[in-house]
Amino acid sequence: MSDKHLSSQFDSELNGVSTRVMEMGGLVESQIRQAVYALSQFSIEAADQVAAIENRVNAMEVEIDHDLSTIIARRQPTARDLRLLLAFSKATANLERMGDEASRMARMVRSIIEGGAPRSLPSNDLRVAADLASGQLRKALDAFARLDTKMAVAILKEDDLIDKEFDGFVRKLITYMMEDPRTISPSLDLLFLAKAIERIGDHSKNIAELIIYLVKGMDVRHTSVGEIESAVL
Repeated sequence: MSDKHLSSQFDSELNGVSTRVMEMGGLVESQIRQAVYALSQFSIEAADQVAAIENRVNAMEVEIDHDLSTIIARRQPTARDLRLLLAFSKATANLERMGDEASRMARMVRSIIEGGAPRSLPSNDLRVAADLASGQLRKALDAFARLDTKMAVAILKEDDLIDKEFDGFVRKLITYMMEDPRTISPSLDLLFLAKAIERIGDHSKNIAELIIYLVKGMDVRHTSVGEIESAVL
């Protein structure tokens, strides 16, 4: 078998894994949207659908990991190709954890609904942070598919916006709990829900850092955005 044919097969296998990672990302994005819808509409049915999607996300993680292990064993990739395969693996792990956070959101929504929480609680205030997190995931997937370091840096900058939304929401919840102790239990559920949204943003940030590692060969974890921007752009 010619080297050219082997190379063509390898490229096909890499493209297949890349497609699967994007599909998995789309599933996780739908989980997040469904969890936010469940909260805004107080819908247990929508919350239950998040758990159903979670099973598919977990199955895809196992399948992608198996494909990656097979490729590494059969192809013995060079340093750059191995870096790509490792990036696929780490991106998949981050997507699976985002799915876990979306499932956690759905469980909190169910707890809030079944606990008879008043609709006056500021649950809709989470929509801004949730939309930001969902948007970050979409951008991270697009940047990963294009290996776009400029977009990756933009994602890192936007992460602060989600953190600020979370901090503001926590302050508002504290006010509600101080004014009416009966809201403490559902407010804590909302707090955990907000934390799950923040973590989804953190995982998108991790994928953005992976893109920079893959393209530039630089490990930018625990590095300030300013330093990353100077080194990458």
